[in-house]
Amino acid sequence: MPKRERYQNRIEVLQGTLDLLILQTLQWGPQHGHGIGQAIRVNSQDALQVEHGSLYPALHRLERQGWLVSEWKMSEANRRAKYYKLTPQGKKQVIERQSKWKQLVRAVARTMKPIQE
Repeated sequence: MPKRERYQNRIEVLQGTLDLLILQTLQWGPQHGHGIGQAIRVNSQDALQVEHGSLYPALHRLERQGWLVSEWKMSEANRRAKYYKLTPQGKKQVIERQSKWKQLVRAVARTMKPIQE
């Protein structure tokens, strides 16, 4: 399948949603940036593709907010990589953002239904 066709069915991710996906992924343990992107792609069954141009600025922003910390380690491929992990504040953010996400999903679902009279 040509690359262009593969990406046509992917869903664009809003910035706040990307933050939640990153935080959620890091709940399972520290991970390097490429691994976070891969986990999001695999767990979404290829529906979500996070480009490096979106992923790394989001990781840096979350780190500046104090929700992530990072350290350089050797990856599985024996390369130096920056690994990210949640801080206690980041763990609280996961819970808060999950709640807001569920509210958003319910609100969107309500708008998708016809008005019952």
